[in-house]
Amino acid sequence: MEGRASISHRLGLWLILFVQITVIPIIGFSLTYLIDIDQENFGISIRTELFHWILISGLTYGVICFALALIIGGYRPAFIVERGGWLPSLGMSQRKYDPELIDISKMAAYSSPYGKMSRLVANRIKDDQSELFAVHGGLQLLAVPSQVLLISIPLIIMEGIPESFIRKDSAFELGMVGYIIGLWISFRVQPIISKQFVGFAAMFRKILWRITKISWILPVIILWGCARIILQFSLSTLGIDITQWHDVQLEGMILNFVAPEAQIPETAIIDFLVAISVLPMAAFTTISVLGGSNGIPSWMKNKEKDLENLSQQSLPEPKEEKEMLFETRETESEYQEEERMIDIPRDLFG
Repeated sequence: MEGRASISHRLGLWLILFVQITVIPIIGFSLTYLIDIDQENFGISIRTELFHWILISGLTYGVICFALALIIGGYRPAFIVERGGWLPSLGMSQRKYDPELIDISKMAAYSSPYGKMSRLVANRIKDDQSELFAVHGGLQLLAVPSQVLLISIPLIIMEGIPESFIRKDSAFELGMVGYIIGLWISFRVQPIISKQFVGFAAMFRKILWRITKISWILPVIILWGCARIILQFSLSTLGIDITQWHDVQLEGMILNFVAPEAQIPETAIIDFLVAISVLPMAAFTTISVLGGSNGIPSWMKNKEKDLENLSQQSLPEPKEEKEMLFETRETESEYQEEERMIDIPRDLFG
């Protein structure tokens, strides 16, 4: 494999991925609920009764978003592809190392969003591996429009479709189906956008790095806060009753087993929508950068470049008519000189 980044760079990316799916949601929930400001008495208190919910919901949403990034993004590392795919690698199929399955898995990995993004990263850092974190930060910035759209899709579906067209109390499930479809489309559109603007985004990321040293986590936190404010304002403006969706929250089911007495905030569904909109795209970007920094095999490289190199090596360059005529005259003159050199001794001894 070519273009493998240093171990320190890859460890840094793994740390960023771990923070994105665990620490960031916990920080976001803590900033929203943990600190209670009493404006009348000018006091600040800590809501300790929400500790269990913040911790469990943060980890739960992080794991869910990480799984969405892997599955919908088409994550397939090289060692999985060379064994024939996920099923043979996990022991769920006996066709391990089957050539047909390996070819199918290679084609799927090459055309997947993960493959396209990893190939883009590998090409960017081929000559300058120090640009790895700049590319990562640039790709994170380019994912912001998709994250904003993913926040609005469930709302548009849940409130835009008339109640006469959907079954009662099924608006939330329909909104989640629309969200999954939107996430699937976003993952496939993102490589196209990134290929066009990754250079400008990486340059902007370098400028941001000079301003603040925590720029690798700051954009996600800022986006989280802005998305939550906009979403809460939209829900209140539209007069949407969010209490009807509390029964479908996954972390509430987990809390019943771990801490039955733990409290759940009334606006917890807003944080759920923000988490599933922001975190999957951020995790997918980091996973793709990790794949590109680890080096890509030969079958993952651009096929167009291989065909160009092959054609240049096998076929000679076309020659102009003047060059061909000049070479023909040179060949004839050389042949005549050889004939004279052979005839001269005969004339001398004749």
